[in-house]
Amino acid sequence: MTAQDSATLPSAIAVDAPRTDGRSRLGTLLAALAVVAFSLTFPSTAWALEGFGPWSATTCRLVLAGVLAGACLLAGRASRPTRAQWRGLLVVAAGTVVGFPLLTTLALRTSTTSHAAVVVGLLPLTTAAYSALRTGARHPRLFWAAAVAGAVVVAVFALWQSGGAPTAGDLYLFGALLVCAAGYSEGGRLAREMPGRQVIAWALVLCLPVAAVGAVLALASEPVRLTGHAVAGLLWVAVGSQFVGLWVWYRGMAAIGVARASQLQLAQPLLTLVWSVALLGERLTPAAPVAALAVLVCIGVTQRAGR
Repeated sequence: MTAQDSATLPSAIAVDAPRTDGRSRLGTLLAALAVVAFSLTFPSTAWALEGFGPWSATTCRLVLAGVLAGACLLAGRASRPTRAQWRGLLVVAAGTVVGFPLLTTLALRTSTTSHAAVVVGLLPLTTAAYSALRTGARHPRLFWAAAVAGAVVVAVFALWQSGGAPTAGDLYLFGALLVCAAGYSEGGRLAREMPGRQVIAWALVLCLPVAAVGAVLALASEPVRLTGHAVAGLLWVAVGSQFVGLWVWYRGMAAIGVARASQLQLAQPLLTLVWSVALLGERLTPAAPVAALAVLVCIGVTQRAGR
């Protein structure tokens, strides 16, 4: 099926219907690799905040990723998006390029990475819900039951980690869930019309002028301390999370559908907990393996029910 053919299909099919050819397995693999990359985002952001302020860290990561994206577009002689595609790219830019990184970075000033990870673990459910509302797509009840069950597991684990009381950073995190779900869904739709690397690349380039001005202002007003952790963290969130991770993520969603790909992210908070222990020295509670098993079961059910 060509991009032109898929563009003529009903939007519900074009966005959420998983492919039945051999590319479905590749799409699942790419989406899973993206989840691994995303699982490192919060620990890397915590590292970056050791030497940068929240606004400096956010704008500098956007500038670095935007320059890389622009170079890739020029090297590949990518065609300019159509007017309709620019509208979708604005949503991707607002949600995944600016909104999610900024809100989660602000949240990590007061929240631990483990707490933030499990709260954002609700993202698969919000993404699937947004996609269904956006396209009118329908999924089996078993799909939604498993998705809600996974989200409940993540939410209970989050509250247990924080002692039953939401933190101040939760407001930022819940806002990040909403804007990122919109960005993921629109990006997954666009990835059926253009290569996934171009979806995120054009969204980053779209934000580059504002990000550059913001970086200059932020660096002038916030203290900067260039430590090894700060530089490594900033480089990872810019290259690994913001560009390469989203590149393979959108390509994976184009192959298996937004809803199915989003369910793979149920494993992301548990992976982030592992990185939080290994990289930040945070203590992992005994409940983590139990939660991980429950989440993996939910992932398996949603993948099977969504076929």
